[in-house]
Amino acid sequence: RARVPRAPATFSAQSAGCRLPTPTRARRNSCPGLGPACTSSYRTPGHAPFTSGRPGRLCPLLPCRTVRSSRELGPSHPAVPSPPCLPSPWAGNRRFARSSSAGREPESAPTRRAELHVSVPDTSELGPRVQPPPSGPAADRRHVSSPGLTPGAPWQVGGDSSHPGRVGACCPLPREPRSLTVTLAHSKSYGNVLVLDGVIQCTERDEFSYQEMIANLPLCSHPNPRKVLIIGGGDGGVLREVVKHSSVESVVQCEIDEDVIQVSKKFLPGMAVGYSSSKLTLHVGDGFEFMKQNQDAFDIIITDSSDPMGPAESLFKESYYQLMKTALKEDGILCCQGECQWLHLDLIKEMRQFCKSLFPVVDYAYCTIPTYPSGQIGFMLCSKNPSTNFREPVQQLTQKQVEQMQLKYYNSDVHQAAFVLPEFARKALNDTS
Repeated sequence: RARVPRAPATFSAQSAGCRLPTPTRARRNSCPGLGPACTSSYRTPGHAPFTSGRPGRLCPLLPCRTVRSSRELGPSHPAVPSPPCLPSPWAGNRRFARSSSAGREPESAPTRRAELHVSVPDTSELGPRVQPPPSGPAADRRHVSSPGLTPGAPWQVGGDSSHPGRVGACCPLPREPRSLTVTLAHSKSYGNVLVLDGVIQCTERDEFSYQEMIANLPLCSHPNPRKVLIIGGGDGGVLREVVKHSSVESVVQCEIDEDVIQVSKKFLPGMAVGYSSSKLTLHVGDGFEFMKQNQDAFDIIITDSSDPMGPAESLFKESYYQLMKTALKEDGILCCQGECQWLHLDLIKEMRQFCKSLFPVVDYAYCTIPTYPSGQIGFMLCSKNPSTNFREPVQQLTQKQVEQMQLKYYNSDVHQAAFVLPEFARKALNDTS
């Protein structure tokens, strides 16, 4: 969902091995319980950050032709030292390391059995710049030369001492500076997984809770939503939920990276089904510029943004909310990704305060979703209509409507309950000091 890629995370060396970069405050992060194996990036921008799996977490790229299988490494108990199978400590500022022992099992190391699959997806329809991983063990494929790859470009391999058995492989591709690192993974428990810039965006198993809530909270709070604008949401999940509403006549979606849309259509068809709707007008470009040119035009604006880091930080600023306000009609409503109350309460409080200076009605809701940090994600809702009451949906969905819309998370009771916050969060957000 990221509009533009963040700068690559930093690397650090540890005595027992190497540590792969991890986003410091990632909304789309991995969580305990994902199925076995690893991921491999098949498209990266000019720099080459690792995309990696963890023991018992992410599985292969896609359920295609398996080209390698081995044993996943991992301690039987957290207190057991990391097995010496990962690359040796990196010296100085070396970003990447290769080791012929990567992925091999030391005889004396405690292990648990798990197949490690690396699959080659069919990327032919996505163009020459989208490349699959190497067809053999990444550590042994020193150089790869194919269309879209720099001749002799190395596949870099690394491990993470804090998560034994975690390995990653990627190859730098000549891409535009604003392109994203798009990775597809597959988990036995969570299905296909979309990863952008090393951060999990969605999984087939639990994506519906976020998509249904960010779409239906504003739509069911508006008496007659006809024109909807979606900023971001290239995976198509929000669009899928919006076009289900019979009152919606037209939907405009602004997504800055068309490759995300194409990957979702091919590998996440259950989410991308909305792209076939006749209601849709797709705008591939910057949502900021689009809203500047379309003022007083929309009943609903939904921003499906990435984390408040790097360039995406601007989506959490007062100036962006002011821009959305001008693009809304007189009784318009907006709903934006609002981070997690357990991790970003200060940011949520700051956002709520400047939203109150712009809109007469502001509220915060949340939903549960296992994939995201702390198992929750929130939504900031604002209305230009002073009579709006987000906690009492004006469109109460009957059970028949819920079934017809194939909703698996949202209903009118969940709508009302989403605004009931734990006491620590309620106090913090109501504190005006």
